[in-house]
Amino acid sequence: MKGYAFLEKGKIGFVEKPIPTCGKKDAIVKLTAIAACSSDVHSVQMGIAPPNLIMGHEGIGIVTEVGEDVRRIKPGDKVIIPAVTPDWSEKEIQYNMHQHSGGQLKGINLSSYEDGLYAEYARIRYADMNLALLPEGMDLKSAVMVTDMMTTGFHGAELADIEFGDTVVVIGIGPVGLMAIAGSKLRGAGKIFGVGTRPKAVELAKEYGATKIISYKEGDIVEQVMEITDGNGVDRVIIAGGGIDVVNQAVMMVRPGGTVANINMYESMEDIPISCPAWGFGMAHKTIKGGLTPGGRVRMEAMIQLVMAGRVDPSKLVTHEFKGIDKIADAYNLMVEKPKDLIKPIVWLE
Repeated sequence: MKGYAFLEKGKIGFVEKPIPTCGKKDAIVKLTAIAACSSDVHSVQMGIAPPNLIMGHEGIGIVTEVGEDVRRIKPGDKVIIPAVTPDWSEKEIQYNMHQHSGGQLKGINLSSYEDGLYAEYARIRYADMNLALLPEGMDLKSAVMVTDMMTTGFHGAELADIEFGDTVVVIGIGPVGLMAIAGSKLRGAGKIFGVGTRPKAVELAKEYGATKIISYKEGDIVEQVMEITDGNGVDRVIIAGGGIDVVNQAVMMVRPGGTVANINMYESMEDIPISCPAWGFGMAHKTIKGGLTPGGRVRMEAMIQLVMAGRVDPSKLVTHEFKGIDKIADAYNLMVEKPKDLIKPIVWLE
């Protein structure tokens, strides 16, 4: 089969590999649609993936084979594949940390430790636990978006512990940030400030629930937030984009007792600087959290329910569509180049 794989630091290309072998608890899925993701770009540019590893962790497909111990999933099922597919036998499951089953971040196996979804076929471990059935009538673009963008953005709202009436800043209004805005609205936020400048993203941010857009081109974002809030700061900050310095900006703009939630992957091996005075010299009761989105079947089913009930429409994130496996390269390059009209690209494989 054909796959789009990490070759060496900064380089990615097509490779030929055998169709994966199915284990007792696994399923083989023929991919029908995938989406390119910035985190794959980070992995390639940082050189942190194993050589010849097929990238990609956002997709849907049709099951072609299941292992002898698989009971719920069967060949022919249309399925949604979560970005996080844990090993459900590891001890971290009992810590309620399935994202880190087997070690830190090891729940995100696809495109990190095992061949991912930029391919014709993929092996999905623990199929009964990790695959969600694609409901009849569900918009297919939404189905691809729930796998990572929606669940990750919503996890930002969860980590931030948003309460009714809270004022929230979402830094970065790419696809994850847009879903963080939508999630914040659903959790009862009052004012939601989105930080970004791209016209299409700004338009969608307002549609998803942003009450104000803050442009970093118009001055320091911390100063703008403090001016808007009369110097009080905001209750919650969700970081969905930016470099390592954005963490300090978030700490500076959140009020004492507030929460900073990070769902942003940093392309850096450096330490993250935090202003001691902004942190109240360590005594401001400011909580800083960061986390990988939950994965697995139950999480996907929850996201599916929200979409099917009309609570959120993640299909609007899709701005570019391609057809055919060779076009994975074009979709990936879009995530490298980030043109102004881009939010998220999809490749249809069937």
